Amino acid sequence: MKKILVANRGEIAIRVMRTAKIMGIQTVAVFSEADRNAPHVRYADEAVYIGKAPSNQSYLLGKKIIEVAKKLDVDGIHPGYGFLSENAHFAELCENNNITFIGPKSKAIKIMGSKLAAKEAVKAYNIPMVPGIDEAITDIKKAKDIAKEIGFPILIKASAGGGGKGMRVVEKESDLESQMNRAISEATSAFGDGSVFIEKYVTSPRHIEIQVMADSHGNVLHFFERECSIQRRHQKVVEEAPSSVLTPDLRAKMGDAAINVARSCDYLGAGTVEFLLDADHNFYFLEMNTRLQVEHPVSELISGVDLVELQIKVARGEALNIKQEDLKINGHALELRVYAEDPLNDFLPSVGNLSTYKLPVGKDIRVDNGFEEGMDVPIYYDPMLSKLITYGKTRNEAIQLMLKAIENYHIEGVQTTLPFGTFVCKHDAFISGNFDTHFVKKYYSPELLKEQHKEEAKIAAIIALKQYLEDQQLLRLPN
Repeated sequence: MKKILVANRGEIAIRVMRTAKIMGIQTVAVFSEADRNAPHVRYADEAVYIGKAPSNQSYLLGKKIIEVAKKLDVDGIHPGYGFLSENAHFAELCENNNITFIGPKSKAIKIMGSKLAAKEAVKAYNIPMVPGIDEAITDIKKAKDIAKEIGFPILIKASAGGGGKGMRVVEKESDLESQMNRAISEATSAFGDGSVFIEKYVTSPRHIEIQVMADSHGNVLHFFERECSIQRRHQKVVEEAPSSVLTPDLRAKMGDAAINVARSCDYLGAGTVEFLLDADHNFYFLEMNTRLQVEHPVSELISGVDLVELQIKVARGEALNIKQEDLKINGHALELRVYAEDPLNDFLPSVGNLSTYKLPVGKDIRVDNGFEEGMDVPIYYDPMLSKLITYGKTRNEAIQLMLKAIENYHIEGVQTTLPFGTFVCKHDAFISGNFDTHFVKKYYSPELLKEQHKEEAKIAAIIALKQYLEDQQLLRLPN
């Protein structure tokens, strides 16, 4: 593989290109009108304009991207995450044009892209499932009968869903009909598929996921777990590895289950198997993400591997040269997704110009970044600016370093999730490890964040005053 096209933008495009360059592989960037001057465009060896700013006129144009790849004699296409990364048709297009798709085969993407098909595929492996039904349903009466059988609260989920869309928690029977109609309507509009299914709602779940990698020689490895329970709107903001609640025995069981999920669909490449963990530490299969995850750096730091390098090697037919018993957890890593969002205004996107944009640097601080000072944050794409990752020998060390790194990350021009990261890292529930996916609902409010700001400003003022008085005293001392 001599040349790779990265069908993405921002920090993930640069992240993939960085590893490709180390491997001696040339890189091609594609860009939209909004990204003409973006860092990923300059970082690549070659760059090609593919369309207007909206993603459906640029980054989602699979055929156009294939045309560019063929014209430039590209050997492989890395989709990153988002956009075309879980698009089975695009993977098929690559296959049909003799271009290596650096990801799973289209068949695995199709199976795991439907929650119902995924449940069907893993049945033979005795993977624990949340009690519920494994068929699409639109009949309200049948839905009521099933809900009574498994007991309220229940969760209505879109089969083709993700990111919390087409998902409804129903506490009582009288709300079922309206919530089901809403879920069907939302799923139809978001995914073009209104099929939903019902399962028992796990009331205090933790979101634990396992990183897997499979080659074409029958080898499947797991790279331990990531704790992803700090979420807003069902989307992750803070992730860490390892989880503070998994025992070695539970870790091994979940790792084996994740490997079996990968085997169930003849998986190839990097993937993530997501589980819910209940208050009694029972785990249930949720879904499989058939791509590299946003939070992959925390797994890289604790396992000492470059997952993108492994993706590329596996895609070109190499066998994994690591054995499961060789992999050990070393230290602790934490990641904060730095979004251009306003945590004081329901995490709504905050667009504007990055008039100040200074990254923290230092030992064990990693920033996967896609922006620079003076750039505008476009309204057309996901509002993530970067990922701030810290590593420590212990969990507490990683948390303290994260607080220091946030302090040294200077952004002006837009609101960001940096203050929310501070709020999380200073909260007793997070520090103790005693939290679940309801952390934001239970503990967070804009008022509390404002209060924390005031307290920090007060402490800073006291320190400044103390320093001033000490300096004055020194000035007054006789020679």
